[in-house]
Amino acid sequence: MSTIFTKIIDGDIPCYKIAENDHFLAFLDIQPLGLGHTLVIPKKEIDYIFDIESEEYVELWKFAQIVAKKVKAKIDCKRIGVAVIGLEVAHAHIHLVPINNVNDINFAAPKLEVSAEKLNEIAELINS
Repeated sequence: MSTIFTKIIDGDIPCYKIAENDHFLAFLDIQPLGLGHTLVIPKKEIDYIFDIESEEYVELWKFAQIVAKKVKAKIDCKRIGVAVIGLEVAHAHIHLVPINNVNDINFAAPKLEVSAEKLNEIAELINS
């Protein structure tokens, strides 16, 4: 059964795209910890990030670095925090979270409720 991320990759579910190439996709988290919270995923459906072949694993992190710099350039924050948890969706993914302090990347904290209009505005800002 396809994951929600595979359905996003296939275009069956829309997303707020931040970056894409032949192998990877980055899009805004619709239940973010903070504005600009971005998910970076391989297009190949792999559950556990450490099961990704070494070369593709390195390329995923290179892509995530490009995306993090793109987000940092447009979202006011001290850093882009990084987390790989791997329990929420059975599809490997990297969380890139704009942060100003360590509490900004607390996954136990309530997620923000952000309107589609605001998510679209943030995606447009990052992509401008």
